[in-house]
Amino acid sequence: AVAGADVGVKGAWKLTAGDPSVVVAVFDCAINVRHEDLKDAVWVNQPEKDGQSGVDDDGNGFIDDIYGFNFVNCMAYNDEELITGALEGKKPSTAIKGQPLNYKDGIGHGMHVAGIIGATNNNGTGVSSIAGGTNNNDGVRLMTCQIFQGNAYCTDAQSAAAFIYAADNGACIAQCSYGNHNIITDDDTYLNG
Repeated sequence: AVAGADVGVKGAWKLTAGDPSVVVAVFDCAINVRHEDLKDAVWVNQPEKDGQSGVDDDGNGFIDDIYGFNFVNCMAYNDEELITGALEGKKPSTAIKGQPLNYKDGIGHGMHVAGIIGATNNNGTGVSSIAGGTNNNDGVRLMTCQIFQGNAYCTDAQSAAAFIYAADNGACIAQCSYGNHNIITDDDTYLNG
């Protein structure tokens, strides 16, 4: 460890160890919602959890989005229509059914960052997190916005839709700890694909 290279969490914990009204959207690989150190921190869309399988029970345009949504390869219509409609506040004409959240197919990076953010503290398991509370169900809530799965990823429009989804469903923080090995260094490279 390097002195002074930490996040100063002990000082922050004097003010709060987390707050369940704060929803953090994790844009990455999926979170294992049953993991012993994360299960109490997972955001739950209660109308979908209590509803019927295969139905958009809460009317938000996404089917069975109980813990978030898998945006990888999920859109059945034009990406431009998706993002334009979402930015104008329009829901898709047909609810979207994505693939199930899949934390097993990937490198586990979503789990890694979710643990840093909101693993339950003081439970004798795993790691301590920045905002995982005090083991009294008082930490932040983690919403899975899966944009990576194995070697697959979502399009720019699907990624934008994931951000809109998160905001529309109560997330106030976006965790975006990801990068790309195809580094674009100038506008011409981007414009030319």
